Order: sequence, then C-alpha cells, then structure tokens
Amino acid sequence: MRGLRVVTIVIAACVAAITTAHAQDTTTLKKEMPGQWELSTTERSKTCVVTLKADAAAQGFKLELEPACKAALPFTKDIVAWSVRGLDIVRLQDSSGEAVIDFTEVEAGIFEGLRQGEGVYILQDLAAARSMAKSMDQMIGDWSIVRGNGQPVCGLTLTNTEAGPDNFQVFLKPKCDAAIAQFNPTQWRLERGQIILLSKAGEAWQFEADDNAQWRRIPDTADPLIMLRQ
Repeated sequence: MRGLRVVTIVIAACVAAITTAHAQDTTTLKKEMPGQWELSTTERSKTCVVTLKADAAAQGFKLELEPACKAALPFTKDIVAWSVRGLDIVRLQDSSGEAVIDFTEVEAGIFEGLRQGEGVYILQDLAAARSMAKSMDQMIGDWSIVRGNGQPVCGLTLTNTEAGPDNFQVFLKPKCDAAIAQFNPTQWRLERGQIILLSKAGEAWQFEADDNAQWRRIPDTADPLIMLRQ
C-alpha cells in the first residue's frame, strides 16, 4: 500500500507540474503577443497589419486591423478579437469566439496558420517582417557562383517576378558549369535566412550566409559552391 501511495503522489506531482507549465506558457503568450504584427500570405504578396491589444474583449482580447486588411485578405472581415488556446495556439476569432484562423509558433516571433482550401498564412512581428522584406529586396539582381578557390562557374539573376506560391523566377546566364546547368534552377526564395534555389524537377539547393558575407551551399563540402553578389 505504501508503494501505491508513493506512485499516486508522484503522478499527482507530475500532473501538477504539467498544469503549472501549461498555465505559465499560456500566460507568457498573453504577455508577449500584444503589439503590431504582420498577417500575410507565405510569399508576402498580400499583407495586413494587425495590432493585438491587452484589453479584454468578449471571449478574448481586443485587436485592430488596418483598413486595407479586408481587401488584401477577405477572411479578416470576420476577425473581431484574439485569444490564446491550449498550450501554444494564438487564435484570431469571430464574435462567437470561433477560430477564423489558428496560429502555432514555428520559431521565435513567427507563427503559421492554415485555412482549409486557401493555404498557409504567416503572423510575424511587424518590425521583423519589414526587415525581412528589405533583406529580400537586397537579394534581387545579378549573382555569381564560384568554387571555393574563387573560380567562377556560373552567373544568375534573382528576380522579384512571382513564380507560384512563395517563389520567384531565377535565370541562369550562358556558359555555366555542367553540374549547375544540369540542375538548372528556375525559382528561388528567401526562407529563414537561407537562399533556396529550385529546379523544375523540385530539387533544392540551399545557400547560407557565412562570416565573410558570402552565401555557401549547405551542407558544406571540400569543394564548396559560393554565391557572390555582383
């Protein structure tokens, strides 16, 4: 009986700890969320500024949508409040408290939400979103791909011309190295700090900025490929 009593006490303590952690996470989200956020499609072709407030509203908290929201993202016309649901869900909700869209944090300050039949939307800290947009603008233009020894092997141009969800057109210049010509990227995007080149076959090459402000293909190899801004 003593053993059973100990097990019962341990289980009760674990449940209490989980409940406390849950409450702390929910409280943290409620404290961290008030402020300005950008609600957008994944490629940011349609954006909307949402101001989440700490003031209580029916079944949640108050928010404000900029006037352009309803034209850019029509579903926002039903959003009247926000709340935190469960362990890590930020809900933008209608007047009855039902979800218009639920967001889950995928990395610090970035939340993703899915609307069935429409696709994925991003909720991101406004200042960070605008900084990312500026970074993407800086990517547009002519680049050179070189080997680790500095030998040029290809030239390419990144554009801001949309080429399907999330992606933009990229063009190779003539006389590229055979391996790159065979890969033949046609699209690109900037994703979580990486340049992603995509071929028609769906193959992806990832490039990450190094300490020398160069973009190296990852995973790194003994004979690396490096993208340099022209």
